[in-house]
Amino acid sequence: MATESSANTPPAEGGEGSGTPAEPVSGEAPAPKKSRAGRNLPAAIAVGGSLGVSIILILLFAPKIWYGVVAVAFAIATWEVTKRLRDGGFQVALWPLLIGGQAIIWSSWPWAQTGVLTAFAATVLILMVWMLLAQGIGHAPENYLRNLAASVFVLAWLPLLASFGAYMVVQDHGAARVATLMVVVVCSDVGGYAAGVLFGKHAMAPAISPKKSWEGLVGSLVVGTAGAICCVVFLLDTHWWVGAILGPVLVVCATLGDLVESQVKRDLGIKDMGTLLPGHGGIMDRLDSLLPSAFIVWAVLTALL
Repeated sequence: MATESSANTPPAEGGEGSGTPAEPVSGEAPAPKKSRAGRNLPAAIAVGGSLGVSIILILLFAPKIWYGVVAVAFAIATWEVTKRLRDGGFQVALWPLLIGGQAIIWSSWPWAQTGVLTAFAATVLILMVWMLLAQGIGHAPENYLRNLAASVFVLAWLPLLASFGAYMVVQDHGAARVATLMVVVVCSDVGGYAAGVLFGKHAMAPAISPKKSWEGLVGSLVVGTAGAICCVVFLLDTHWWVGAILGPVLVVCATLGDLVESQVKRDLGIKDMGTLLPGHGGIMDRLDSLLPSAFIVWAVLTALL
């Protein structure tokens, strides 16, 4: 779940989080204390802990509510991403994305992946016509291909991948499958953060996310794989080697998902997708690595259980 602001390596000497804070201007209130990763760590922990406890309670006592949680979260995330893209000059279609996204997520409940594929294809067709006629039948659309491509990208990036995370809750041992997804992503995040801050010296992709390090990736692999093995043994009651396969694949995909969002934000010239969650940014800034991870957990567990 790490975002560009949740670093895997300390920044360069004298930069943000370098341990050398600037002197406050006289009369100004001191800025909130940030971690070496460049974020307000107490706020991040408080928000993350609250979200984690809420998800645990839902999965324990009312797992079907998980669908509603996913639907609301991705409606907000879609709005955040759409707003940022519009600010960056992309005229993406907000209402088709919101309504079509909900159709993609909810259709997985009764019709599984057939419903998801049908809703996705239908929404793409609607987007094609919507963008064609957005300026009226008497005017040719401007930047049609560019804006349509951005809209389809958002549709595939958010609700399509999210639908796999929602659908797992109605499978056998559904709550345990969703819990496995959340636990392994958190383990990957914590392992990468700790290893990166303590040992990170070699940047992984400095042109995309300069705070990520190879040491952080190793930490993510170790802690994430350990978490995956524990989850499949104790929550899913299956063979340990399922976790040994799931862990590394999920960690790599989660890291790549994080880098994808980092590059999108870099293209748009922004730090966060939103400001809703103190210490984290927006809802989308918490979902970047969960999106590919949801598909990976669904695919691996469906294939091996």
